[in-house]
Parts: sequence; structure tokens; C-alpha cells
Amino acid sequence: MVKFRFCTVALLCLLSSGALAHGVDDATRQFLQNIEGAAIAPFLYIGAKHMVTGYDHLLFLLGVIFFLYRPKDVLVYVTFFTIGHSLTLMFGVLNGVALNAFIIDAIIGFSIVYKGFDNLGGFRRILGFQPNTKAAVLIFGLFHGFGLATKLQEFKIPENGLLENLVAFNVGVELGQFMALAFVLVVLSVWRRHSSFLRFSMAANTLLMSGGMMLVGYQLTGYLLA
Repeated sequence: MVKFRFCTVALLCLLSSGALAHGVDDATRQFLQNIEGAAIAPFLYIGAKHMVTGYDHLLFLLGVIFFLYRPKDVLVYVTFFTIGHSLTLMFGVLNGVALNAFIIDAIIGFSIVYKGFDNLGGFRRILGFQPNTKAAVLIFGLFHGFGLATKLQEFKIPENGLLENLVAFNVGVELGQFMALAFVLVVLSVWRRHSSFLRFSMAANTLLMSGGMMLVGYQLTGYLLA
């Protein structure tokens, strides 16, 4: 048990540090600021890379699919999330709607806390009912999309070819999401065959909530100090 607690703390630190470090690197930043016209392949790559390294988005999706056993259910929930973040990503960039980066990232962190708490049955115990999970995934997907839109607008991407580049970026995000989820689903499928899955599911979702709370605290601290 001591070893397990040590591993969970180490994993939490690793995921949290990764979540804070998945921003755009200098080379990508320079490319985005100097691009002229449509650049489909580079934006596909940038979108996929951002999602694969975006541990805050992936932690939320992990919480969403943690107790989903049927492929159909996984597809439905991931579709709701995809619709949400695609809408606000496109709308935000094309209409110049940018939210405070610290606040939106704090909300994304809260979405992780929410889903972990939901998986632990917290709403049923406290409220006596469970909020609509599909609606929650869609709503938080909207906030995740605004987070992506806010980051992209920091780079002042030229108007020439903007729509094509945005579509390519969004498709890249979906490709990265698919690759990451495929890996997570394989790991979960293997884990579910062992008795340890149900034994440690509470600890795993508590760890998920802890990671989300750390992200919320970090972002709110940044907001207050900025």
C-alpha cells in the first residue's frame, strides 16, 4: 500500500508538471507568427501534437471514459466533447473571442475535478442525483475549445488562409485525441481484466481529482499574480 501511494503521488507530480508544460514551443511559436497562406500539413501536425501533449485535456477524457465499457458509449461521449471544443475553437478564433488564459485553464482543471468526483458517485451521495453526464461533457468541451482558441490568438496568425489553417489544426487535434485515446483504451481494457481495477478505481479517480485541483490552484495563482 505504501508503494502504491508513492507511485500515485509520483504519477500526479508527473502529470501535473506535464500539464503545465504543454504550451507551444519556440519553433512552433515562430512558425505560427510568420506563416503566410494555407499550411495544411503543418497545422495538422501542430494540432495533433498539442492534443497529445495536452495532459489537461487528456486527463478530462480519461475521467470521461474511465467507466465506459462499450465502444458505442465511448464514441458518443467523445463526440459530445469533440463537438463542444470544435465549436468554440473555430468561433473563438474567427470572431476574436479570447478569455483570460489563466481563468479558462482553471476551468479546464475544474472539469477534471468534476469528472473524477462524478466517477466516485459524489453527486449521488451529496445531491441525491447525478447531473446529466453528456451535457456536462459537452459544456466542458466548450470551455476546452475556448482554451485552444485563446492560446492560438496569442500568436496573431495572419488572416490569409486562416480558415483553412484552423480547420487543419482542429482535424489535427482530433487525430491526436484519437491516438491518445486509443492508447488509453488499450491500457484500461487490459487493467479491467484484473481485480485491481475495481479495487483501485477509487484511488485512481481521487488521483484524477487531485491533479485537477493542482491545476486549478496553479492557474488561479497565476491569475492573481499576473
